[in-house]
Amino acid sequence: MQRNKLLFATALTILLTLGFVATSVIGYFVAEDSLQKQVAEETLPLTSDNIFSEIERDLLRSILISSLMAHDTFVREWVVEGEEDKEAIIRYLAEIQQKYDTTTAFFVSDASRHYYHPDGILKTVSPADPADKWYFRVRQINEPFEINIDHDTADPTRLSIFVNYRVQDESGEFIGVTGIGLAVETVAGLIESYQRRYARSIYFMDREGEITLRGSGYHGPTSIQAQPGLASHATRILTSPSTDFAYERPGDGTVYVNTRLIPELDWFLVVEQRESAANTQLLNTLIVNILLALGVTALVLMIGGWTLRGYQRRLEAMATTDRLTGAANREALEVLFGQAQRLARRHDRPLSIINLDIDHFKTINDRHGHQAGDSVLRDLVETVSAQIREADTLCRWGGDEFLILLPDADAEHARQTAERIRDAVARHNRLPANEESLTVSQGVAQYRPDESLDNVINRADQALYEAKRSGRDRVAVAA
Repeated sequence: MQRNKLLFATALTILLTLGFVATSVIGYFVAEDSLQKQVAEETLPLTSDNIFSEIERDLLRSILISSLMAHDTFVREWVVEGEEDKEAIIRYLAEIQQKYDTTTAFFVSDASRHYYHPDGILKTVSPADPADKWYFRVRQINEPFEINIDHDTADPTRLSIFVNYRVQDESGEFIGVTGIGLAVETVAGLIESYQRRYARSIYFMDREGEITLRGSGYHGPTSIQAQPGLASHATRILTSPSTDFAYERPGDGTVYVNTRLIPELDWFLVVEQRESAANTQLLNTLIVNILLALGVTALVLMIGGWTLRGYQRRLEAMATTDRLTGAANREALEVLFGQAQRLARRHDRPLSIINLDIDHFKTINDRHGHQAGDSVLRDLVETVSAQIREADTLCRWGGDEFLILLPDADAEHARQTAERIRDAVARHNRLPANEESLTVSQGVAQYRPDESLDNVINRADQALYEAKRSGRDRVAVAA
């Protein structure tokens, strides 16, 4: 048996090796004939996508951390109680910075206007100080957070990417801004890594065409309007979310370019590659694939990838899942709503929310105990999950109240989904001791342009109350 396994593994290894080598060699000759299209339409966009994905990953992690800070009961109560123990918030911010390995962590109180930092109170923000404009801008926005690039208050020489998250008390009143900062050098490190790996010039520029962040491979002027050969394409680049083209640069010949806008930073990512470098890159890639990728790299990446994905899934589940029911929690819904909101705006698609509440749930707890109530909640989540799409998100908002986020769904679609849920719950879910069917009331609200999450939830709440007043076990749609 052991010998058969060894023979099979050896044969499979030989077959895979021969197949990989043959595919790589054939691919090399095919790629030589279509190099320009490959570089312009595939290779450079892939580099751009990889950098963009890594930036998005870091930003999503930062948003989740800032959201946890903004909804931390300690922060809210500390502000409401008058900010008496200032060392307490300073210690808290220091722990956040150390635990999540951030460049900085901060909190600005709207009552005192103090800027709290792990190093202490750095300043008192003022509308008259241009460096504090970010705070008064965030104070007025409807979104729960914003991402901006600015100089760090703790170190004005350091440029950082900040996630500024609004903090509200239990009544929804604005009480301050908290969040974390990531050093722009993190993005610069990505640039250097990809430049070394692929021999490409990578840099960022703002909407005016000024170079804001560059790697060591970029040696041109500080503005694309002043770069020979590229200046004629400046308008095309700055007015398009993404584009790819080739141009002739004196001394370098043909240069392939791919650009894309990163909305969170409001910067354009530009990836360039010279044609001669592309030919060398292609040959080097073939050699590396044959000698290394099939062996150690593929094996390590496969094993490491599965391991890391397992840890990542568990960490994400802990941060975004309600422990009792397995549904998403508040923090996850707020992040997902922000993403769905941006897509709805960008593609002019509808977005709706369902507010679901169990009828007479307090009576269930009082009569049968909280364990029975917990069982009812778990069974309800299982039933509702079977009635919604994979793209929809079921969130436990609190107690027996649930929210369902439905991207690309108008009010009528959401109402039909809610009716299907109502019917399924009544048919499949029974109260403890099998007394009678469980029923739910639901309110539906469709997102309006530029509406905040709180506003759309409030409208769904009103519709839910109308369903309750109308006799429960009903669906009502907000006006």
